[in-house]
Amino acid sequence: CWRLDAVPSVLRYAHTVTRAVRRLLRDLDVVLAAVAQNGSARYFADESLMRDKGVVLAAVTQNSMALTWADDSLKHDCDVVLAAATRIGYALQYAHKSLRRD
Repeated sequence: CWRLDAVPSVLRYAHTVTRAVRRLLRDLDVVLAAVAQNGSARYFADESLMRDKGVVLAAVTQNSMALTWADDSLKHDCDVVLAAATRIGYALQYAHKSLRRD
């Protein structure tokens, strides 16, 4: 079977591929492009980018429910909350309570 023949090559290069993928998932431009297409793509992004306002803004613009995973500091941000609520008002429940009154 050809798949079994490929195993040694896959194992040999798996570490290199894994490193490259990790690097891409920490790349701001790559993550921004991904979440702009699919807000749920953030699940694969590096944790450090989940506090980036640009990443979260792109994600909630594409998928309002992305506000659920936004860093707490961004749930206080009017721009982020407004972008989420503009698409689906229901997303307001994930905003900080001080913004829900506005």
